[in-house]
Amino acid sequence: MSKQRVLLLSEGFGAGHTQAAYALSSSLRKLAPHIQTKVLELGSFLNPRMAPLIITAYKKTVTTQPRLVRMMYRSNYKRSLNRLTTAALHRIFYTRTTQIIRQLHPDVIVCTHPIPSAVISRMKRLGLNVPLCTVITDYDVHGTWVSREVNCYLVSTEQVKEKLLEREVDESKIRITGIPVHPNFWERHSKEEIRRQFALKNMPTVLVMGGGWGFMKDEAVNSLLAMHSDKIQTIFCLGSNQKSLDKMKKDPRYIHPNIRLLGFTREIDKLMEVSDLLITKPGGMTCTEGLAKGIPMLFHKPLPGQEEENSQYFESQGWGTLMNSLNDIEEWIYRLTDHYDEVALAREKVLEQIAKYHPMQSAQAIMDLLDESKVPS
Repeated sequence: MSKQRVLLLSEGFGAGHTQAAYALSSSLRKLAPHIQTKVLELGSFLNPRMAPLIITAYKKTVTTQPRLVRMMYRSNYKRSLNRLTTAALHRIFYTRTTQIIRQLHPDVIVCTHPIPSAVISRMKRLGLNVPLCTVITDYDVHGTWVSREVNCYLVSTEQVKEKLLEREVDESKIRITGIPVHPNFWERHSKEEIRRQFALKNMPTVLVMGGGWGFMKDEAVNSLLAMHSDKIQTIFCLGSNQKSLDKMKKDPRYIHPNIRLLGFTREIDKLMEVSDLLITKPGGMTCTEGLAKGIPMLFHKPLPGQEEENSQYFESQGWGTLMNSLNDIEEWIYRLTDHYDEVALAREKVLEQIAKYHPMQSAQAIMDLLDESKVPS
């Protein structure tokens, strides 16, 4: 059988978009080993010098000017990227995209970020004849995701589908698949083995994750958790934020047998499995990973736009709670120490609710698109 090729394009504006691309790549290879996949952060690949500067500027803006970011998000909420903007993006950042596509010769292009989706849409208007699948990696849909040239949208919920329909997207193009996470998150691991691996105790455990960019450096939150180390076990996972990790390792407040300080790890699925509460930023990918594990979530200071929408959706479903004050953490510590059985039972109910979500739905939708592309028109 000849190998089919799937090109997955993302961008580095937050880790979740690229994680979704890699999760899809893994699921596709698991579902159909004959498929070849390639994941690229397109702008970073084409402009390795300029892209980090743009991403750094974006990080600074969302953290220092949240009101401005929220205003821009809302004012353009229903607008797609216009042709002038996509032409400018192509000219400035993506001039070699056509060359890459010719070299890789994909049978389907999958985009997990709106910018490469807009760029590929423009190329399709100019004659590119490759099916385009766009994966919306949040629980809301901003107008920048929408383009007439997209052949298939993979969305998280019925609500996101309805918003696409309101924007006149043909219903036949929309599939509700959930946000793709790595297949490991849908597997159940032995908690005893995980505890041995990470030298953890069998006691109420809180996992604190700083988000893909390590935004969560709230001293008040961290200190409060450390104060309760006699009652709970806390795993601080700081990702790529080595500076904060080194600082915490030298702080006597975090030198305790019930505290684990971790940097980047590819085993978040195991840490979620063995934890009883996740304190995190409500990125679409992290929320979905937590949901796959059924772990209750406490959301810390959502970024303007998608994270706010994600937080609201998960609250409406009873799968997470927005942290309004440190009292919320105190309340959760009380639940974990005095009503642990009730917390565990609630988690089992969440796992029953999400049993309908098959982890391979997104990959199967892309397989279907591959099959359709082989049928003569």
